[in-house]
Amino acid sequence: MTVNPSQDAGPQQGLDLSAVRSKNMPAGEQASPAQDPNAVPLPSLVLDVDEAVFNDVVALSERVPVVIDLGSPASEESTQLSRALESLIAGYGGRLVLARVDVDANPRLQQAFGVQAAPTVVAVIKGQPVPLFQGTLPEPQIAAYLDELLKLAAENGVSGHAVVDGVEPEPAGPKHPEAEAALAEGDFDTAESLFKAALAESPADEEAKFGLARAGLGRRLIDADPAELIAAADADPKDVEAAMAAADAQVVTGDPAGAFTRLISLIRTSAGEQKEALRLRVLDLFEIVGPDDPAVAKARTSLMRALF
Repeated sequence: MTVNPSQDAGPQQGLDLSAVRSKNMPAGEQASPAQDPNAVPLPSLVLDVDEAVFNDVVALSERVPVVIDLGSPASEESTQLSRALESLIAGYGGRLVLARVDVDANPRLQQAFGVQAAPTVVAVIKGQPVPLFQGTLPEPQIAAYLDELLKLAAENGVSGHAVVDGVEPEPAGPKHPEAEAALAEGDFDTAESLFKAALAESPADEEAKFGLARAGLGRRLIDADPAELIAAADADPKDVEAAMAAADAQVVTGDPAGAFTRLISLIRTSAGEQKEALRLRVLDLFEIVGPDDPAVAKARTSLMRALF
């Protein structure tokens, strides 16, 4: 199969936390593939590739992270892993593409990736290989690798998503429906408890981390007027508590860059417990806004300079 990547392609109930991160936008509010410059038309999210078309996969990785499943049809482990990867990839809504390679039929690709045993999973981002893992793993652990891969891709400016036959793949439903339901109803304490329980079981669960951060934000902003919080912090720029409250409000109202600037400016002049509280709040807001937001990438650099 030939891949053609170059084809053109407030109060509890009223607090809208979905606005802070694009992955939670309802499908009707997202740009159509024809309008979206990040949309990459593909025949499928799962591609069976060989040496003849592998350069197309490398080119595709400039726009969408590609997970490479290097397996053998003779290996039952390979078969099991391929099924797990295909299932998981479907849940990322086109933000990842799976390329399956039969190492028995493509020995040069096996050698190029240094495969010692099948199955082995690597990724390619901007043409560069990214080692992931060898052998089979439980699906939650595989998902943790894929989540980290997406973060790495975002840091390198790779934020495209595949569109199959003109239709954007639907992400899988939420991993924690009860917690998400509590969050939607404004029951932030229950949501926080459920997300914490999920993280205790699986510390790498990115959805639970994201949910926990949103629950905390929602609880902090219950019955608050974002404009008043921002005005209070502007009136006393050295007030750490006011600054953190204002930063929450700025994120919810669509100004994450302003929120990060406010907090990081205070970090430069703070010390001890106050400095640590500000640092943790910045990291919390990074989780909420998401790694693919340009404001987060810029603020990470500023934070490092402020801390060191």
